Amino acid sequence: MPKGYWIVHVTVTDQAKYKDYLAADAVAFQKYGAKPLVRGGQFQAPEGESYSRHVVIEFESYDKAIACYDSPEYQAAIPLRHAASESEIVIVEGTD
Repeated sequence: MPKGYWIVHVTVTDQAKYKDYLAADAVAFQKYGAKPLVRGGQFQAPEGESYSRHVVIEFESYDKAIACYDSPEYQAAIPLRHAASESEIVIVEGTD
């Protein structure tokens, strides 16, 4: 079964509030076995504009990636992210 991935692009607008989001999302990530592969770090954006931070999170399956996003734990974290950043999330299925 192919793995699932969250690809997240973020520009943090309030660092203190963003820490609250990180604490809240950790609850859902632990419950669904999320494995961070990329959390920030150097990057280049050779084409187009970019957010300032990029995150890739791996899940055992695409279904688990969706379930994590839809979970009550992560839904509670979303308003915290919105209050502290500009962001977008894409959930994709990996290849076998």
